[in-house]
Amino acid sequence: MSDGTTRRLDLKGITKAFPGVLANDDVSFSVAPGEIHALLGENGAGKSTLVKMIYGIMQPDAGEIRFDGELVHVASPKAARAMGVGMVFQHFSLFEPMTVLENIALGLDEAISYADLEARIRQVLKTYNLSLDPHRTVATLSVGERQRIEIVRALLLEPRLLIMDEPTSVLTPQEVAQLFDTLRALAARGCSILYISHKLHEIVELCHSATILRGGRVVAECDPRAESSRSMAEMMIGGALKEIEKAADRSFGVERFIVGGLSLEADDAFGTSLKDISFSVRAGEIFGVAGVAGNGQNELMLALSGERSVESAGAICIDGNPVGTLDAEKRRRYGLCAVPEERNGHGAVPGFSLSDNAILTARTRKNMVRLGVIDAGVAESYTNEVIGGFAVKTTGAKAPASSLSGGNLQKFIMGREIMQAPDVLVVSQPTWGVDAGAAAAIHQELVDLAARGSAIVVISQDLDELMAISDTMAVMNEGKLSRTLAVGEASVDEIGLLMGGVHGDPDATADYTGATHAA
Repeated sequence: MSDGTTRRLDLKGITKAFPGVLANDDVSFSVAPGEIHALLGENGAGKSTLVKMIYGIMQPDAGEIRFDGELVHVASPKAARAMGVGMVFQHFSLFEPMTVLENIALGLDEAISYADLEARIRQVLKTYNLSLDPHRTVATLSVGERQRIEIVRALLLEPRLLIMDEPTSVLTPQEVAQLFDTLRALAARGCSILYISHKLHEIVELCHSATILRGGRVVAECDPRAESSRSMAEMMIGGALKEIEKAADRSFGVERFIVGGLSLEADDAFGTSLKDISFSVRAGEIFGVAGVAGNGQNELMLALSGERSVESAGAICIDGNPVGTLDAEKRRRYGLCAVPEERNGHGAVPGFSLSDNAILTARTRKNMVRLGVIDAGVAESYTNEVIGGFAVKTTGAKAPASSLSGGNLQKFIMGREIMQAPDVLVVSQPTWGVDAGAAAAIHQELVDLAARGSAIVVISQDLDELMAISDTMAVMNEGKLSRTLAVGEASVDEIGLLMGGVHGDPDATADYTGATHAA
């Protein structure tokens, strides 16, 4: 890392306001060549607005940006790329009907043949140990695979400054280690990295320095290696971070959600078929499902929520009622609520107001329809309850979902389902892209919901999350589910290996733990 005398990026007094919101207020910090610099803050702290100005998506109202010592006006993303700035976005800018190769080509500013581009892509994939088929259609890819497209597209530019927004949200511990090796190698060659993540243990492990934003202002700067995840989280939220509170004497009730012999063919050539999935979740229990993206988690989520029905009604039962052949709406009437991993366009309709998005899933359980007519007042009242209960930063129930930051939209969607008090809740990536304080709050809400008797299934690539909140868990690998493990009986590394499919047999958990775990 540089001694800091030369600055790759230097921000001075950056200010950006929107109607009613001061997103960035006199922000100043610098990043040296070869430095891995963390940008931290709660959802709505101003991180996304700031990096969008560095990348030329929007312009500051005041302040200056210097790049390699030169005062610059970053007029557009193309201008940023020409300077040597690459960016991997949290929300993907991809065209689903097109292939990986075609999407990457759209992001390049140079004219290059598909054959030459494919050769360069494959070289990047080989260099950084990334798995991706250039000829796959994006619509067939998991969230994790789509993220790899963005990473490859940025690395093809050989950037001097690489901005990474939540790059490890869908990676196993082994894949995170490989990515960190890649980033360290890039930094050693002089590439500066501006790294945004809510996984603060990653910041401690990877980053040389950190700037912390709160309410659009710089509130702290630190060396993460001299801090703890907790101390940085408390800098971010400006107060003490609450621990997850679980009753020590908690017990489980009857089996409320039973899945037995669930098999489902993939609905496209690149999907993952589900193979004889079986598990049960008791009242008061949180059952975690770990796995690398693309191993059948999306298909499992669709099957459990009712977006895809299965041939046997008895393959999925809620409180003894066979619901496998029922659609999502009918399953909701039996007490099931669900949160998919993709919030934009799946969990919420971006162009709809928050109130209308609440109507989409809560109209029955929250009595929003009377004599066939939607009661807008009831819907708005419930939406405001969710906004208040989950500390969603928004202008109100009438605000479009697209106006919320990713983390705030996630809080709204989670709150919308949890506050319906479901008998069974199935969620995928419950805290994807949310800050430490909000993640802790969501985790506590899930624990509290279980304590009130709900049966909860949490599908997540975040092992720390699953280990913290789950009572039991299993691992998805190539469409199969391992036997059920009691949390605490297997280490994170062991589960991570199963997630990576090292053995090819997810039932081989006993090879690592030395014990057989009963479902």
